[in-house]
Amino acid sequence: MTGREENGDEGRRRGRRSGALKAVGLTLAGALVLGAAAAGWAYWHLNSNIKSVDINSALGDDRPAQAVTTPTPSGTASASAAPLPTKALNILVLGSDSRSGEENQALGGGDSSGARSDTAMVVHLAAGRTTATVVSIPRDTLVTRPSCPLSSGGSTAVAYNSMFNSAYSVGGPVCAVKTVESITDVRMDHYIEIDFAGFAKLVDALGGVTVTTDEDIDDDDSHLELDAGTHELDGEQALAFARTRHGIGDGSDLGRIGLQQKLVKALLEQISSTNLLTDPAKLYRVADAVTGSLTTDTGLNSLTELMRLGESLHGLSADRVTTVTMPVVTAPSNQYRVVADEPEARELWESLR
Repeated sequence: MTGREENGDEGRRRGRRSGALKAVGLTLAGALVLGAAAAGWAYWHLNSNIKSVDINSALGDDRPAQAVTTPTPSGTASASAAPLPTKALNILVLGSDSRSGEENQALGGGDSSGARSDTAMVVHLAAGRTTATVVSIPRDTLVTRPSCPLSSGGSTAVAYNSMFNSAYSVGGPVCAVKTVESITDVRMDHYIEIDFAGFAKLVDALGGVTVTTDEDIDDDDSHLELDAGTHELDGEQALAFARTRHGIGDGSDLGRIGLQQKLVKALLEQISSTNLLTDPAKLYRVADAVTGSLTTDTGLNSLTELMRLGESLHGLSADRVTTVTMPVVTAPSNQYRVVADEPEARELWESLR
């Protein structure tokens, strides 16, 4: 074989290798571009899912004072990133049980329009954010509902001996926050509302949730039947679990609150035990379910802010979350309603300031 032939064969081999490498390079480049585009679209989609209400502007300065604390830098933030917040935080979390739309009706929402705040919890994140207290407020609590500004202009009238959950019905998130602040004298730093239909999607996206009941449940209204023991619930069953009140105990809202608190702890445990980072598709489904069901205040109305809040809770585990119910007694005026049990209720709220 001549040198020219050898050079030609080598040249062809180099050419084939170069062509192959070029093809691989173009494929990788294309994948990176598509991946970046997909990531960009996913971020835009998840971010646009979130609905928000400007509660601070609506309520102005007529509110309890904000707690003043000195933030402690977190060791988890990179040198170039802003340190994660660690100060104490109070968040009003409402479960909105919508009665409108085919999807909500299919999940037992009923025929009436609008939505009701069937679940109300004040989530107190202690300074350092490694412990939390979740205080449930019974929806049947009789309160003095303050005058609330309306988005259409004007304001609602003060209402005495009004059911707590009427605040959301007449004035939405703004009135819900103002009513909670008026009965607790605790500033709500943030507001998060999750639609119950979205909650069912979240449970399904996580692959279900495991709960344990101490008694049989048979509720014709929520259509839930469970024997006492441990059960794996899908989204629809978990939603029925959260709604159940007539199939347990004395049929009051206090029994339902007990089930909801069990469900919150179980959901936290499910999330902490699921390694979403190893399953991008599942991570996206969970993120889509969460953001698609949320209404927040304007301080949390972006994926970036929600992620920062989540990252600041890296040291908070389910076993460090305490769930309690605002102390109540039967209302003197109505045996089917309750009122705050004082001074126990006041002392509880004072501990969260």
